[in-house]
Amino acid sequence: MKKILLIQTGGTIAMNAKGAGVELDPDAWSKVLYKDIPELSDIAEITTFPLFFEDSSDLNASHWIQLADCIENKYNEFDGFVILHGTDTMAYSASALSFGLKNLGKAVIFTGSQLPMSTIRSDARRNLVNAIELATMDFKEVGICFNDALYRGNRATKMSIGDFDAFGSPNFPALADIGIQIETRVTEQFTSGKFQNKARYSDNIFVLTAHPNLNPKLLGNLNLNKIRAVIIRAFGSGNFCIKGNYSLLPFLDKCREHDVIVTIVSQADFDSVDLTQYSAGRAALEHGAISGNGMTLEAALTKLMFLLAHYDSKTDIEALFQKSIVGEL
Repeated sequence: MKKILLIQTGGTIAMNAKGAGVELDPDAWSKVLYKDIPELSDIAEITTFPLFFEDSSDLNASHWIQLADCIENKYNEFDGFVILHGTDTMAYSASALSFGLKNLGKAVIFTGSQLPMSTIRSDARRNLVNAIELATMDFKEVGICFNDALYRGNRATKMSIGDFDAFGSPNFPALADIGIQIETRVTEQFTSGKFQNKARYSDNIFVLTAHPNLNPKLLGNLNLNKIRAVIIRAFGSGNFCIKGNYSLLPFLDKCREHDVIVTIVSQADFDSVDLTQYSAGRAALEHGAISGNGMTLEAALTKLMFLLAHYDSKTDIEALFQKSIVGEL
């Protein structure tokens, strides 16, 4: 029987409904787990590890490093890993670990729930059972298991607040569909050597969302001496204002003067940025920007955070950002 490490980090799945809201309840979650889902022991030999208990909106790179260190320390003891995590930043954490866990040879599956495990209509039971079973299979990457699907971690994004079908993978098929049988749709390996924990991340990044009437003067207070990269969430295939007083092109020029990387992703979930299609995109290229192609914001951000922590050369980082490392492109 496969050995699976179940790592608890908090989130809705670890909460109890109390009064008008829900609260994290570190003491209760494991009791509910074994009381309500005893059949988990028929799937795998499970060891639980309460790493930390946080709402996922409070997580940051220090927590990603804790997760990576935990997996590294337990890597040879277990056949797979399941991480219980809040939904709000799950795609960020999954993307970050996909870059930080180099040559991953085992499944690392994130899951959680829209309702606490302690509530009668919770989706926690189904998601957890599915995630445990997937972790025993031959997936060698970081994934997100939710609502009867397994998504590549760095291709997934949260799509809904109120539906059980909370996550989607707009530009890449699900790795597996879970019905009566688990239908594997995509299996890839990104292993080219021994497993290594490379989880380090820089936070010298600024994310800018383009919108009508965005005043470029507000960007004048940004200290570009302390920022190494800017991600612009543009319209459509990479468009933003390039005319008149609201043009962002002078800001791009200022970034280039300070050797700040500028990359463009789309506010639209589906399809890919194409900076050659319209005049705004072509102008962006001329002013030094690069394309994020079809990457999610979560993947683009965590990939840049990872690259900035490992490389000094702007040229090298820009080149690596535009190449697929672990299937994010």
